[in-house]
Amino acid sequence: MKKHKSKVKWIILGLVAVAVTVGGITFLKEPTELPYESVVAQTGDLTTYYSFTGNVETTDRQTVTSEKMMQISEIKVKEGDLVKEGTVLIRTTAGEDIKSKIQGEIVNINIEEKAQVMAGTKLLEVVDYNNLQIKVKVDEYDLTAIEKGKEATIKFGAINKEIKGNISSISKEGQIINGVTFFTAIIDLEDDESVRIGMSAEVKIISNQVSGIVTLPITAVQFDENNKPYVLKKDESGTVTRAEIATGINDGIVVEVKSGLESGETVYYTKTAAKEGTKFPSGGMNNTGGDD
Repeated sequence: MKKHKSKVKWIILGLVAVAVTVGGITFLKEPTELPYESVVAQTGDLTTYYSFTGNVETTDRQTVTSEKMMQISEIKVKEGDLVKEGTVLIRTTAGEDIKSKIQGEIVNINIEEKAQVMAGTKLLEVVDYNNLQIKVKVDEYDLTAIEKGKEATIKFGAINKEIKGNISSISKEGQIINGVTFFTAIIDLEDDESVRIGMSAEVKIISNQVSGIVTLPITAVQFDENNKPYVLKKDESGTVTRAEIATGINDGIVVEVKSGLESGETVYYTKTAAKEGTKFPSGGMNNTGGDD
């Protein structure tokens, strides 16, 4: 009986050994998948931007108020009227004329004819809706991107539209907010009837722009212990090795490669490295943007 059990035991162990051997051979025959992703360096253009936010304002607005106690004899305009500078808006019972100091549209008439008003009473407003602007706060470290006359792109999320503008002025004195110094830049907008006063917008101003350069996704670039960038390439024997590179500007997605890599070369990287690619140093303190 013991001999029978021992025989069965050895048969089972033999089958297990055969199964392990066959499995091992099958595993060795299966191709081992490389732990790398790959991407090809390309020639392209790259633009980086400084980004700011602000709200639409008018360049000119006149709030007409009474300078003294008076009685209104006649209101010469109605809401929606377009007036020129010098247009008579209101006439008093004393024969005095209150005139417009700017060109614009009549809004917010707050009085009626024959009414008697006290000094300082708001009578109506004249608003220039044809010349709109946006004021943005600029960090002192971003002032290098701002100069009078420079073009800006203004994106309005509410109407899903982009228009152009130009920087018309920059404040000469900064304002300190929470320990950070900000300057005010005013961007004049091109005419567009769909833009309204008060709308919020993102203002983008070009920081750097290059063309015909070698580019790579940021996720393909890695850094050594000294924070120097490198990529993985295959040598003549097909072995994946490190290759140091020099980088230029980046837009948060794509980076310029100045040396160490040519357009058309294949670069390898791991999925872990791709996740760490978000740590790539940005090209500017307020740099955001996209490919040109």
